[in-house]
Amino acid sequence: MAHTDLTAPAPAPERMHALDAVRGFALMAGIVFHATMSFLPGPQIWITRDSHQSATLAVVFFVLHIFRMTTFFLIAGFFAHMTFHRRGAKAFIGDRLKRIALPMVVAWPFLFAAITAAAIWGAIAAAGGHLPKGPAPVWPTFPAFPLTHLWFLWMLLLLYAATLIVRGVAAAIDRDGAVRAGLDKAVAWVVGGPAAALVLAAPVAIVFATDGQWRMYFGVTTPDGSFVPNLEAAVGFMTAFGFGWLLHRQSDLLKVWERRWVLNLALAVAFSVASLAILGGVNPNIKMAADNWTHPVGAATYALSIWCWTFAAIGMAMRFLGGHSPVRRYIADASYWLYLIHLPIVMALQVWVAKWDLIWPVKFAIVLGIAFPLMFASYQLLVRHSVIGAVLNGRRAPRAPASRAKGLSSAPATQPAE
Repeated sequence: MAHTDLTAPAPAPERMHALDAVRGFALMAGIVFHATMSFLPGPQIWITRDSHQSATLAVVFFVLHIFRMTTFFLIAGFFAHMTFHRRGAKAFIGDRLKRIALPMVVAWPFLFAAITAAAIWGAIAAAGGHLPKGPAPVWPTFPAFPLTHLWFLWMLLLLYAATLIVRGVAAAIDRDGAVRAGLDKAVAWVVGGPAAALVLAAPVAIVFATDGQWRMYFGVTTPDGSFVPNLEAAVGFMTAFGFGWLLHRQSDLLKVWERRWVLNLALAVAFSVASLAILGGVNPNIKMAADNWTHPVGAATYALSIWCWTFAAIGMAMRFLGGHSPVRRYIADASYWLYLIHLPIVMALQVWVAKWDLIWPVKFAIVLGIAFPLMFASYQLLVRHSVIGAVLNGRRAPRAPASRAKGLSSAPATQPAE
């Protein structure tokens, strides 16, 4: 592998190291999340079903799915506001098109082909070496489209467009800034008050509670099959992104979550346990919400879990990861690339180990133990110092002098993609 550099000086102090770390680790959590799916007990929900299921990984799957994308979109909104006001509307739009739209358009055909190949291999392996018969594939009609895991890029583009439209209208109407000042007071009240999670959870909780098709175990339904997001995703992620956008106007409010990280973590665990209790256990449950008291109560506990985990994750990062770390900086920079390419790699490894007669911790470790080094190597060799890195991270990282080749190189001065 090409040399790396741990001796580079820290970047400018205005970087939000804690939020960079949370955003990077949220994407990494997505890789772990997908790696659990072949090991889940209960009915098969993935391209392959491992011969050794795990209730432990079912809990990991459940908890990671609760909050990782809400946290990601809140931080995306925070950094989007930062970038917009540093660079202006025109530069912001151009940057988003280059770093979000372009990777989605270019990467999708290759990833879809690789995911399809992994799925076919999984079907052949499960059928004993031959491809089972199935219905002829039908190309979806608009707005249906197999976005795969790249749905988050499409969602970001929709949120950027909606936010810029709302901001433009607000700026035209609110010329004296009175409305924005009122919003700032409301955001400060929400963050500083005791009912922050309740206020932010309310919109998506209402959607959960009124949706007769809601499957509680899977929380916010992933909008990966259509250009029009489902209502759960639209409301949940728009709330997170919009709040993140407004939160950057008063970034000192993050210190509130830093002070309360223990309380928020305890509440997150408690609400998650309550949600699992309502579900009846840790095993995946694909049934729709019951038509009784458990539906609204489950909607409330799950939505509160989303926001308590988000507060706890950001608060812990502010408390423990606020300083510069070349290793964390490198991981944060690499996370975008890793998340883009991970799914077919993880799927292929899951199919490969599915029938091995080994306990699940060994096979799970093999999947991640091969996937992560392979993906990090591809980032270092193919992306970090190339035009691909310039597109994904805003600029290509300079190669360190040979005399300093002892570790991971420092990060670009610009914020990576939200």
